Amino acid sequence: MSKKSMSKIPFSVLDLAPIIEGGTASDSFKNTLDLAQHAEKWGFNRYWLAEHHNMPGIASSATSVVIGYVAGGTSKIRVGSGGIMLPNHAPLVIAEQFGTLESMYPGRIDLGLGRAPGTDQLTAQALRRELSMSGDEFPMQLDELRTYLNPELADGSIKVRAIPGEGLNIPIWLLGSSGFSARLAGRLGLPFAFASHFSPENTLPALELYRNSFTPSAILDEPYAMVGANVVAADTDDEAKWLATSLQQQFLNLIRGNPTQLKPPVEGIEELWSPFEKATIDKQLQTTFVGNQETVKGKLQSFLDETGADEIIVNSQIYDHQARLRSFELLANAIKE
Repeated sequence: MSKKSMSKIPFSVLDLAPIIEGGTASDSFKNTLDLAQHAEKWGFNRYWLAEHHNMPGIASSATSVVIGYVAGGTSKIRVGSGGIMLPNHAPLVIAEQFGTLESMYPGRIDLGLGRAPGTDQLTAQALRRELSMSGDEFPMQLDELRTYLNPELADGSIKVRAIPGEGLNIPIWLLGSSGFSARLAGRLGLPFAFASHFSPENTLPALELYRNSFTPSAILDEPYAMVGANVVAADTDDEAKWLATSLQQQFLNLIRGNPTQLKPPVEGIEELWSPFEKATIDKQLQTTFVGNQETVKGKLQSFLDETGADEIIVNSQIYDHQARLRSFELLANAIKE
């Protein structure tokens, strides 16, 4: 695999619309739009929002609504889902929602789909039409959704139509943190995005599976893989490490089964966790690149060399909004160097 330069591939933004400790969802959405407008100015390729539920620190549960808000406040950057958790929804509803978004903002909407619930099992049951609905039925749901958007994929006549949605060219991506969606995306000839920002150990096997199983389609002639990374950049390595303690606290509370709002940075992170918890978090956050501009650039280039990714999407869980903007600005500078 030939090596690629960071300056030669697109970089994108993954936003969980963090609700910070002491803040509100309203604050989060203002910050989301501000970050999206800056990301557009700095040359990022796309801006994705993620569906999570019953999470005190994540405001993007009504993902389609937030996508519309961001698309309406920007003019060029692609806006989409990273992702919509399809088992939580009727495929027709998603076809109509994204058909509406694509009709409002033509040529700018992406539909990234995942098969996980994006929440705990109790909340998943509260969301779904049938308690038996599971990720195992994802391929069937995906076929149904794709048929609403492109009736030519159906066998026989269409009895139910997605208006708006039908006939629109809305790029569908499959998202995954294991091999299931990698293989399915390859078989269908769809672009694939891997959640390496929280499932780093599965990254290379999933990418290999996707590329080896890829079948050219009307959508893609060859595989197109995007990988996720956490980036916390600041003017100094020490400041970046301090800012990154918010992300570490978030994962600490997740593994303790107590998700919270995004907490401010702390000086004594080592005092907050046990050796086992630290080892678990370090393992999950291997694809987290922390430091000044040059440090982050070097780490990201090594990650790109390792994965051969066609695009990198960056998540930055940083408590202070101005520091978060600065992190993405430094990243943009690093990419252009």
